Amino acid sequence: MKWFYWVGVIVFVVLGVTTLVPAPASKPSLLGYYAHCSFTPISTVICWIIAGVIYWVGSRRGR
Repeated sequence: MKWFYWVGVIVFVVLGVTTLVPAPASKPSLLGYYAHCSFTPISTVICWIIAGVIYWVGSRRGR
């Protein structure tokens, strides 16, 4: 797999983790605490799905 696929995977995994970090916000997240993103569980899963798709595409193109 080429390096730019790995960069994309790492970026979206890190973005997914940062949505879980508690931070001051105007509304609580769906999990009940204040986080960077009010849609915390949904946005985390979306970021990780994007990372999975990038990994899948990169592994298929690397054959």
